[in-house]
Amino acid sequence: MRLLVLGGTEFVGRAVVEAALGRGWEVTVFHRGRHQTPPGVRALHGDRTAPDGLAALAADTGSWDAVIDTWSAEPRAVLAAARLLRGCAGRYAYVSSRSVYAWPWPSLDGPDDAGALVEGAADAGPTDYARDKRGGELAAVEAFGAADSLLVRAGLILGPYENVGRLPWWLTRIARGGPVPAPGPRELPVQFIDARDLAGWLLGAVEQGLSGPYDLIGPPGHSTMGELLDLCVRVTGSGAELRWFAPEAILAAGIEPWTDLPVWVPPDSELYACVHRTDVSRALATGLVCRPPRETVADTWRWLTQLGGTAPMRPDRTIKGVDPEVEAKLLAAAGGVPGTTPQEGTSDQ
Repeated sequence: MRLLVLGGTEFVGRAVVEAALGRGWEVTVFHRGRHQTPPGVRALHGDRTAPDGLAALAADTGSWDAVIDTWSAEPRAVLAAARLLRGCAGRYAYVSSRSVYAWPWPSLDGPDDAGALVEGAADAGPTDYARDKRGGELAAVEAFGAADSLLVRAGLILGPYENVGRLPWWLTRIARGGPVPAPGPRELPVQFIDARDLAGWLLGAVEQGLSGPYDLIGPPGHSTMGELLDLCVRVTGSGAELRWFAPEAILAAGIEPWTDLPVWVPPDSELYACVHRTDVSRALATGLVCRPPRETVADTWRWLTQLGGTAPMRPDRTIKGVDPEVEAKLLAAAGGVPGTTPQEGTSDQ
C-alpha cells in the first residue's frame, strides 16, 4: 500500500506512520516541518493555513492508495487538501472525534435516539473543536464521496507520543512520590484506546475499504481507575501512595473531572456514560484489537523518560492536572490516614 499521511509527526499521526512502516507500506508525510520526520518515510513540507501552503503536494507527481488526515483546526484546510488529492488518491480517512455528537453523546446507557451531530461546514474557518472536527468530516465526504471516505470518531486516546497531557500528567505526578489523591471508586471502569491500536485498526480499515463513521475506543471496562493508577505506581517505581477519595469529596474540593484529574469523571454523571460507556461493537467486528493497559502505561513511561520526563503539549489544548494547593488541602482533609479518607473507608490495597 502507498499511504499519504497529512501530519504524521505527532501522537496519532506518528503512530499511524510507524504502524504503516511496520507493515511494509510506502509512506509519504506532509507536514509543516516543526517536528522530526519519522525515519523511513518520504517527506513533503507545507503549511495548510498559509497561502500556497499545499504547493508541495500540488507539485508532487505521486499517487496513493489512501490518505489519512489528523487535522483538528479549520475545516477549510481539510477541504482544500481533499479536493487537491481527489484525483490521485483512492480513499480519504479522516481522524475525527466523538465530540462531533450533540450532547449527550451516544452511549450504552443513553437514550436510543442519541446520535445527532453538531453543526459544521466544510468550508468554515476556525470555530471550536467539535464544529471543526464535524466540518472536517463534511470536507472529506464532499471531496471523496461517502463511499471513499472513512470517518474515525475517536474517544479518549492514550499512549506514547501523547501531547494532550493526560497519562503523562499521572505518570509525572506519581513519579514524584508521596501521597497522591486518587479519584474513586477504585473499581470504576474506564474506556480508552492506545494510539497504536487506533492506528492498527485504521490501517486495517483502509485495507478493507471501509467507509462511513466509526466510533473508535477500547471496549467498555478496558481498565479501571485502580488498575490504571496502580500501573503508574508500578512502572515509575516511585513508591507513591495512592489515597482514594469518594467522588463527592473530589467534587466538594472544587476539582474538575476530566481535566484536573485526567481520565476520571464521577460514575453517576451523564459525562461518565458519554466518555466511558461507548458502544464499539462495530469497530470490534471489523478488526479492533486493544493491547493490555499495562503495555500502554509502561510504554508511555519509557517514552516519557527518554524525553527527560517532560511530555510535549499541544498549545491548543487545556493544561491538565490538579493545582498543588488544592491537592494539599484535599490530602489534609483526609486526616493524614494512609489509603483512606473520612468520606470513604476504602483501603488502598
